[in-house]
Amino acid sequence: MSRKTAPAPTAVEQAAVSPENQKLPVLTAFAYGFQHVLTMYGGIIAPPLIIGSAAGLKGPDLALLITACLFIGGLATLLQTLGIKWFGSRLPLVQGTSFASVATLLAIVNGGGGLPAVFGAVMTASLIGLLVAPFFAKIIHFFPPVVTGVVITTIGLSLVPVAAGWSLGGNAKAPDYGDPANIGMTALTLVIIMLLSKLGSGMVSRLSILLSIVIGTVIAAILGRADFSQVLNGPIFAFPEPFHFGLPTFEPAGIISMVIVVLVILTETTADILAVGEVTGAKVDSKRIADGLRADMLSSAISPVFNGFTQSAFAQNVGLVAVTGIKSRFAVAAGGGVLMILGLLPILGRVVAAVPMPVLGGAGIVLFGTVAASGIRTLSKVDYKDSMNLIIVATSIAFGLVPVVSPSFYAKFPTWVQVIFDSGISSAAIMAVLLNILFNVIKRGTPKSPSVFAAAPTRMIPLVVLDALEDGDRCENGKIVDKEGNEVKVATTDAAHDH
Repeated sequence: MSRKTAPAPTAVEQAAVSPENQKLPVLTAFAYGFQHVLTMYGGIIAPPLIIGSAAGLKGPDLALLITACLFIGGLATLLQTLGIKWFGSRLPLVQGTSFASVATLLAIVNGGGGLPAVFGAVMTASLIGLLVAPFFAKIIHFFPPVVTGVVITTIGLSLVPVAAGWSLGGNAKAPDYGDPANIGMTALTLVIIMLLSKLGSGMVSRLSILLSIVIGTVIAAILGRADFSQVLNGPIFAFPEPFHFGLPTFEPAGIISMVIVVLVILTETTADILAVGEVTGAKVDSKRIADGLRADMLSSAISPVFNGFTQSAFAQNVGLVAVTGIKSRFAVAAGGGVLMILGLLPILGRVVAAVPMPVLGGAGIVLFGTVAASGIRTLSKVDYKDSMNLIIVATSIAFGLVPVVSPSFYAKFPTWVQVIFDSGISSAAIMAVLLNILFNVIKRGTPKSPSVFAAAPTRMIPLVVLDALEDGDRCENGKIVDKEGNEVKVATTDAAHDH
């Protein structure tokens, strides 16, 4: 008698087990993927603009640096989401040029090494990061909810100034920076998101961010606040030329500085992997983190070949996953494909670049706030009774927000200190991990009654007391009275048993 084999699980059944593996129709996936690109576009083009300008690049060379970062960001996103053996977390994470490296790369450029020294430092440090990634992933044991909640919350809060900058106009040197009309455009975009989320169908609600950006841009164009004049100014197609700015050079000081940056990037990407795991409900273990970190470092090592910089996961797109509820990694992979196309077709990149920053600001407020809300939800799972978890959360979040609210706080410290602690995310992560080890891992010396740093114990009334109350009974001045105001006698345990 032959044994029947069980039918293969359907896509729906697979999605029920692992939402990140849900497959979407091609057009739907690209719609959500394009929404991801719009969300992070300003962030991915900012580093090459800053570094290229510092290196003295203008016109076509600066445009090439920008499109190169788009192209390599797309490749990195495909590797992270689709994955190959040992590389890629297979989670909905968008990759792009890391902001954590900007300060150090500027120091290398201004030190006389130019872009070749930058590329050499990035390549070498990333290969070192590739070697240490599996060991770094082992620290997941030091990331319980009290730590991950702090980090996720700080990611969201530290991104709020980015949304504020977009809302003001994006360019602090522009004459209309801070114009009330810009803030009005942000408010309008925010209102559109809310209306689409409440009144739209399921599909419209999920695409509310993308639709609000499109509608906001159209309205801005009608009002004369969107400039599309540069869309046709430049080539239609251009492939990133390998080593366009010269072969990399290797300067020890620059490499050492970049190694520190790479450790910061590993910390931030670990936090992002944990955050997106929390949002999607996907299982995240040390192996998955190691695969994700290796994808980060491999992408960063290859990036200089195509004139790009260090790659890392973009925290703002974790917020988009939470807002839309679209947890499929294939939607983000489609976004990686869009990034590659933008990198090969500069004209499309110029169309996206024409989206007014205030419009992106309205979307950013929702997205970044959602990341913070996800962290708060994680912190709600933490046990604060008779523990030091309250002081861990309080100190870590405040410490992480110091460089956010006071960007020059570490300005007079050595460069390596600035590299590590200028990022609110890495600051909060380091503090939370250290305090968790101090108070929760090393138990010796931690008081059993932690005084003001422990949450007040929860008050509970035995069920037997509630059973004894009648309709209208209430408590007045420490006494229980019935509905007519007469005191209800409280019997001792022995007296109650006698009756």
